[in-house]
Amino acid sequence: RGMVPTELDQLWVANITYVRLAEEFAFLAVVLDAFSRRVIGWALDRNLRVTLAIEALEMAIAARRPAPGSLIHHSDRGVQYACGEYAAILAAHDIKPSMSRVGNPYDNAQAESFMKTLKHEEVDGRNYRDITQAREAIRAFIEDIYNRQRLHSALAYRPPAEFEANLLQLADTARPPQAGAHPTSS
Repeated sequence: RGMVPTELDQLWVANITYVRLAEEFAFLAVVLDAFSRRVIGWALDRNLRVTLAIEALEMAIAARRPAPGSLIHHSDRGVQYACGEYAAILAAHDIKPSMSRVGNPYDNAQAESFMKTLKHEEVDGRNYRDITQAREAIRAFIEDIYNRQRLHSALAYRPPAEFEANLLQLADTARPPQAGAHPTSS
């Protein structure tokens, strides 16, 4: 909803989609950092219970450890995101919830865009034997392809992991020397 992050861990976007298996469906929940486009949390399960969304959120929180009060979590109005259990986890980490306006799917366009990419480049046309095979293939796509290899025009045609590494390197070089530190002489 007009939120434009200027650094990592200011805005996370979340969404859920289905994945067809040979004899059933599974459901994938993801959390992305909106600034770097990196998938920072995800979970795949046979059901749409709140535990699916919570597992993806907890993975993101463990990976990023956002500073209290610094982060907005945006999602659609799905029951998994609106329930008390999910809201309590956000509150416990001082993460501000944000939800799409009723009937406006464009509010969560970044998460929807990731799901479209996942379906087009990995899921569509695949015949996953079972949830174990789907989980491994989707893990490989997210971690090895999407986060580390797939180029994004919004990131100056770099993959999310490289974009983040460059940001962190720039931040390290921009930091002033520690008090009491002496430059080394050659």
